[in-house]
Amino acid sequence: MASLFVIQGRDQGRRVDLERPVVSLGREGGNTIQLHDSEVSRHHAEVRNLDDSYLLVDLESSNGTFVNSESVAEHVLQNGDRVQIGRTLMIFTHAEDPAAIDLADDVDIVGKDRAAQGSQIVKSISHQEGSQLLHGIDGDGVDESESPWLARARSNLQIMYRTALAVSHTLDIDQLLQRILELIFEWVETDRGCIMLVDQESDELLPKVSRYGNHVREQQRERMKISRTILDYVMEHKEGVLTSDASEDQRWDPAASIVKMGVREAICVPMQGRYGIVGVIYIDTYTAPGRSIQRAPNKFSGEHLKLMVAIAHQAALAIEDTSYYSAMVQSERLAAMGQTIATLSHHVKNILQGIRGGSYLIDAGLNSNDQDVVRKGWSIVEKNQEKISNLVMDMLSFSKEREPDLAPADLNEVVGDCVELMQTRAEEAGVELTWEPAADLPELLFDSEMMHRAVLNVITNAIDACEKADQGRVLVMTEYRAAEAVANVSVADNGEGIAEQDIHKIFSVFESRKGNRGTGLGLPVSKKILREHGGDILVTSQVDVGSCFTLEMPAIIPEPAAPGETLTDFEL
Repeated sequence: MASLFVIQGRDQGRRVDLERPVVSLGREGGNTIQLHDSEVSRHHAEVRNLDDSYLLVDLESSNGTFVNSESVAEHVLQNGDRVQIGRTLMIFTHAEDPAAIDLADDVDIVGKDRAAQGSQIVKSISHQEGSQLLHGIDGDGVDESESPWLARARSNLQIMYRTALAVSHTLDIDQLLQRILELIFEWVETDRGCIMLVDQESDELLPKVSRYGNHVREQQRERMKISRTILDYVMEHKEGVLTSDASEDQRWDPAASIVKMGVREAICVPMQGRYGIVGVIYIDTYTAPGRSIQRAPNKFSGEHLKLMVAIAHQAALAIEDTSYYSAMVQSERLAAMGQTIATLSHHVKNILQGIRGGSYLIDAGLNSNDQDVVRKGWSIVEKNQEKISNLVMDMLSFSKEREPDLAPADLNEVVGDCVELMQTRAEEAGVELTWEPAADLPELLFDSEMMHRAVLNVITNAIDACEKADQGRVLVMTEYRAAEAVANVSVADNGEGIAEQDIHKIFSVFESRKGNRGTGLGLPVSKKILREHGGDILVTSQVDVGSCFTLEMPAIIPEPAAPGETLTDFEL
């Protein structure tokens, strides 16, 4: 399925499938894709599905439609094309692109029994050894015998290698920019530096990180002022600039800001990515206004400019990748939120329908003074109140990280209460519910309220799994293994069972085998509770034979209270 995925703009993270014959894009609500972008026309463009291709057509928009930074009136979209309208940037993807070649049938990984005769590994090298190519021979990283050109090439290669490592090890843009600026100050003797990024909303350059050289005294570190003259030139011409003497450079007006602010030399380069300029990197040498110094030799050269352009390009690619990653995370978060809302709304709707039916019976019974009808209606309302209460508690338990409130409690008593609560439901389902407590189980430290919910969810599932069995049986047992300091609650049934390949799915959120009756939250909540106690849930199952769920947790025995110490004192 082809789709457009927004990676920049106010609608970042949105994905739209292009399944219709015509998909319209624009600012008005009537469009298939409504974009919240003031620079997008009301009816800006449309994508036409031509069976085996997708044609993007500009609808005579005010600001035009661009594909891969080129203005287009019509364009047949290819997988990976970048579509920009206004300030909104989208990626076109097509999973069925014929250009995507499957090489599975053309590549064969040869096993040991088919190894080529005479084939052997001649030499191997690690990543650390490979990176040493970028260092010199002596301890200072300098080979006295090599030519100046080779030494310079080796130095530039090392710089780009370290830049590539820096941009590949972080997804935080602020940390990335700070590291890039630190590396630049290691390689270039400069007084000041700053990295600025383009704001998506205003298109203005906003400073993100700045730095002074270590040789610049603290009292000389005034608030940095960057020349608008240089920034405008770089953004307009989309090229890096080097000025060796601002007062004599014909590109700058002698009265302009760059000269008046004491800038002697400056390098400013655009951060040019795949889709446009994302910002600029600026460094300079500086003399505070009012101070006079003797003319010093130039610190910046054409090689410095080339190096800065290459570094800026690497940083720009990393920033775009980070933005794309953030958009993907936001898209997944929105999709998960939509799934959650849809699933929970479905369950709440069913519960409300049950309450409405019970309320109707209560109303009818009151009008006819028939107490039996009132009781029947109230029973229905009560059951649905319990359902919505359990749903809300499961939602809270799953969504909130919490530390168990450990206190001395009797596990047999907690589990026995769960069995007693479910006895009526088991009888209604025609299931025999049996309870066998361990006689040697001591008092343990655990959160009784949370453990009650975990056990109750598992017993409920076991009863539901036995509803279709001829003689459904559920056996609940506790076990204490003192040598291992472990306590277990096992719930075994002879229900329909779970296929081996499906066992790992049952603990996924909203994965329910009960159809409309299940929320898909019970088992994930129970597993979360056991893991918060330092334990887990173990499952063994066989289709048409039954399942056994074992809730295992550390058996922590409370220390005996000191003489005169009350239970309240112990809990505190």
